[in-house]
Amino acid sequence: MTSGTPRSTRHLRAYRTRGHTVLEFHGEIDIAAAQEIQPRLDRATEAPEALVVIDLTPSTFFDCSGLRLLCRARRRVVERCGQLVVVCPHPGTLRLLRLIRLFDVFRPYPSLEAALADAAPAERPVRRRFAWAAGRAACRRNRAGARTVW
Repeated sequence: MTSGTPRSTRHLRAYRTRGHTVLEFHGEIDIAAAQEIQPRLDRATEAPEALVVIDLTPSTFFDCSGLRLLCRARRRVVERCGQLVVVCPHPGTLRLLRLIRLFDVFRPYPSLEAALADAAPAERPVRRRFAWAAGRAACRRNRAGARTVW
């Protein structure tokens, strides 16, 4: 693993693929698992312009502690002008995201392949060459001005 990729644990498998850091949540994501995952999640989201994918496919249970992890990851990535993508094929978790009105915030993908295909970083450097200054200025305004509202 590279220096920016957190070490894997019982509830988290971390690896890099196609320029993204993929964090797979495994098993039951409850308060105990969240305490184990949070430091590693923070490490994966600390870099500026981080490209992070959270894959919930291997998870078997997901409660409000897991939602807190998703919200924390999104906030940290957005503050650093990065990108967070969520993969979730589970109807129960998708229903929960709809009920608390976070479905449109995370826009979960049904598979890891679909998420990586839609968020291909290989194209980013070409597009960023011309939009870099505008994107950086928007990020500075976001940091200095109003907070992001979900």
